[in-house]
Amino acid sequence: KMKIINKLFKSFLKKENLLLVGILLLAAFYRLYKIDDYMTFLGDEGRDVLVVYNILHGHLTLLGPTSSVGGFFLGPIYYYFMAPFLFLSNYNPAGPAVMVALFGVVTVFLVYKIGSEFFGKEAGVIASILYAISPLVVSYSRSSWNPNLMPFFTLLCLYTLYKAVLKKRLLLFVATGILYGILMQLHYIEFFVGVIILVYVLFTSIILNNPGKNSWVKIIKEIFKRNLAILFGFLIGFSPYLAFEARHGFTNTSNIIKFIFNSPDVSAGGNTLYIIGEIFFRIFARLLTSFPSPEQFGLYNKPLLSLWIAGVIILGVLSFGYFLLSFLKLWKKKEDKFLQYSIILFWFVIGIVLFSFYKKSIYDYYFEFMFPLPFIFLGSLLYAIYKSEKLKIFGKVAAITVFVVLFVINILGTPFRYEPNRQLNQMRTIADFVMTRTDAKPFNFALITGGNSDHAYRYFFTIWGHPPTTIEYPGKDPKRKTVTDQLFVICESLPCEPVGHSLWEIAGFGQAEIAGEWDVSVVKVYKLVHYKGK
Repeated sequence: KMKIINKLFKSFLKKENLLLVGILLLAAFYRLYKIDDYMTFLGDEGRDVLVVYNILHGHLTLLGPTSSVGGFFLGPIYYYFMAPFLFLSNYNPAGPAVMVALFGVVTVFLVYKIGSEFFGKEAGVIASILYAISPLVVSYSRSSWNPNLMPFFTLLCLYTLYKAVLKKRLLLFVATGILYGILMQLHYIEFFVGVIILVYVLFTSIILNNPGKNSWVKIIKEIFKRNLAILFGFLIGFSPYLAFEARHGFTNTSNIIKFIFNSPDVSAGGNTLYIIGEIFFRIFARLLTSFPSPEQFGLYNKPLLSLWIAGVIILGVLSFGYFLLSFLKLWKKKEDKFLQYSIILFWFVIGIVLFSFYKKSIYDYYFEFMFPLPFIFLGSLLYAIYKSEKLKIFGKVAAITVFVVLFVINILGTPFRYEPNRQLNQMRTIADFVMTRTDAKPFNFALITGGNSDHAYRYFFTIWGHPPTTIEYPGKDPKRKTVTDQLFVICESLPCEPVGHSLWEIAGFGQAEIAGEWDVSVVKVYKLVHYKGK
């Protein structure tokens, strides 16, 4: 036992292991530092923890979060990922946010591992350090939201697929399918990954089997067998969603199809090449250089923005161009490196090309399944420049300079450089104030807001054992038993006139008058009672 312990200790002391530990600690700090103060906690987050609270109290579900557009639903897997963390945190909504942060830290490890295995340890180190501190990556790693697990599961899914092809093991193809079934429950943009999987299986099955020497029958059998294994795994991973759809006549699937073919085109326009170029630029700009979003352009002068744009284009073209040239050199060898470069190439090219067919607004979080790619490309390029014998000292200086500049830019853009929003604490404080004014009696509740929902408040009322009574429509509640003697209204939109408001929670309460009003945190709270007349 002592020999084993000594061996492990010596292994830990190796420089690369110490460096990896340092990178992971840096990633953990960036994702966990004051997470409860900076995390987003509004209506959507409140809805999710309410569902998970009910799951933990025996009310299981086969339906997941609603999509941001289209009005259809995802599978429930994210809720079940949240459940143990909400329970272990004693129902503190920060628990699921910590879960996302921990997945983010493990993603940094995967970036290091895959970067090192595919392109060399130095490339893996560069990629993982910059990924660990990228402001956009970090901001999506600090809040509980179903798309925020996409980088981890996409990376793991495609790496498993590569290993399946390399080792020719059907069990790994099944594992790929299971992981893809999980991905499709996180966000429907992961349909793109399904295309990547199919193309990679088709490509490698044909290329590695050499159609000139083997019969096409054998190749087709191989393709069919691998895809069948992936499909089997997918049905396992996607089974909760499929079970719900089977019980409800595939209504959700029908809504998805209608959304794809019948919803209006709201894209900014432009031809396919323009859209591909824009997506290419955004992936490198937003992730590697903390490039501002369009609404922030006014904060920077035009010469700086022009220089910034030029720098991103040069960085992106050189990074991807070097990777592409390296891939073409491997074409004749068809060895392990060829398989590695192939899956990275398909991941990037197919992902960008498919975005060009999506004719609606493309938000930054849609890119989460591609987040690791620009870091991997850049890590490979900088390592190649650094070790280049032709460039000599110039190459070393250039590689170090680019790395340091990007490191500083990302450090300066850290999401917690500003004062925390403390949304979680605000919601808890406001809900607690309402609770103290209910006198432990039944109450109705309403929220007047510009775009939020009341789930975050309702969550705290629920876990404190005093949820508000929901006013039902007259057809369901003709005797108005769901209408209590008091209605509390929170106004997030000011100025606010709650009496006579058209919101159902207020209109359903009936004619009312104000019995109290208070300024609490950033909102105004009203207590309404039934109008008694003069």
